[in-house]
Formats: sequence, structure tokens, C-alpha cells
Amino acid sequence: MTAGYIAGSLVGSFAIAYLCDTFVSDKKAFGGSIPKTVSDKEWWQATDTKFQAWPRTAGPPVIMNPISRQNFIVKST
Repeated sequence: MTAGYIAGSLVGSFAIAYLCDTFVSDKKAFGGSIPKTVSDKEWWQATDTKFQAWPRTAGPPVIMNPISRQNFIVKST
């Protein structure tokens, strides 16, 4: 019996969260608009072709030390 209450409350909380998210983001409850870069299909295709372009060039592999925030270039032996 308690499992039914737990499962029901989980489903209900997910439903409420989905409705709130839809209302705020899709229905624009607080105003705003969708950016042009998201809604413009031509811009999206141009960006995609830029990212899929070959040859890709990159620098040498780098290891970052997160404590001192220093980057070290990895040299092959």
C-alpha cells in the first residue's frame, strides 16, 4: 500500500514539474522570445557545415592542472 502512495506521488510530482516547465519555457510565462539563432534554419545549417568541415586542425594535447590552473603541453617520447 505504501508503495502505491510512493509511486503515485512520484508520477504526480513529475507531471507537475513537466507542466510547470512547459508553461515557463514554451509558453513564455515571463516574456521573452526564442533567439534567432535557434529559430533560423539557414543559420543552423551554416553552423553545422562549419563544424563538420575538414580538415580539422588542433594544437598538441594539453593536460590541465586544476589546482594551480596551469596547462602543460604533452610531448611524445
